[in-house]
Amino acid sequence: MTAGMIDSHCHLVYKGLVEDQAGVIERARAAGVTGMLNISTREREWVDVIGVAERHNDIWASIGIHPHEADEHPEMDCARLVAAAAHPRVVAIGETGLDYYYDHSDRARQQESFRVHLAAARETGLPVIVHTRDAEEDTLALLREAREEGEYGGVIHCFTASGAFADAALELGLYISISGIVTFKNARDLQETAARLPRERLLIETDAPFLAPVPHRGKPCEPAFVADTARFLASLRGEDVDDLAAYTAANFCRLFAKAV
Repeated sequence: MTAGMIDSHCHLVYKGLVEDQAGVIERARAAGVTGMLNISTREREWVDVIGVAERHNDIWASIGIHPHEADEHPEMDCARLVAAAAHPRVVAIGETGLDYYYDHSDRARQQESFRVHLAAARETGLPVIVHTRDAEEDTLALLREAREEGEYGGVIHCFTASGAFADAALELGLYISISGIVTFKNARDLQETAARLPRERLLIETDAPFLAPVPHRGKPCEPAFVADTARFLASLRGEDVDDLAAYTAANFCRLFAKAV
C-alpha cells in the first residue's frame, strides 16, 4: 500500500459514487489515500459537496461552475462565489475554465464565467481549479489577463493539453494535476509531458467517477484508484512511488493551504 496520497479532484456526490459514498471513502482510506478534494460543478451541488467535507476531516470542498454549466448560471458573480468560499471547509474555487470540445455552453458565456471565477480566486486567495479542453489559446489568454489584474494560484486539472500549454501554465505559477488518463495506451504525448513536469508543481487526481486508470478501465473510477495512477506515474518518471505520493501531497497542502 502506498500511504499518504491525496486525490486532488473527485466528485463524491456524482452518480457512480454517491450510491455507496461511505464505502468509496473507506476504500480510499484503505488504499492509503489521506485526503480528497470534493469538486462542485453547479450551484445546486454546493450544499451536498460541502456537507461531505463537514462530515469527514480528510475531505475538503470546492465551489464553482463547470464550463458545461455556464449557460445555466448567467447570474453567477464574484460576490456569490466569494460568499460561498467563506465556509471553512471550502479550499478552492472551481472547477471552471473552457471546454470547446463539447460546447455545451456558449463560448462567450464560458469565458465570462471563467473571468468571474478568476476574480473570486484573487479576492479570496483560494486557488482556482481549471478545466480546459480544445481551448488552449483562450484559456491561456484569460489566465494571463487575470494575472495582470492580480496574483492568484491554481491548477490545471486532469491535464491532457500540449507540452507547450504545460510550459505556459508553469510560467504562470500554476500546478498541473495528472489523472488516470496517463495510464492509457494512447496517451503517449501526455506521458511525455508528465515525465518531465517539475516535481514541485505536480499533483495527482482521479476525477472520479470518470476516467478509471488501468487496470480498472470500464468501471466507475474511485479515489482509491489514485494509487494506480501514482504507481504508473512514478514508474514513468523513474521515481519511488512513496516519494511521489509524499511530494504530491506536500504540493497539495502548499497550493490548497486552507486545507492544512
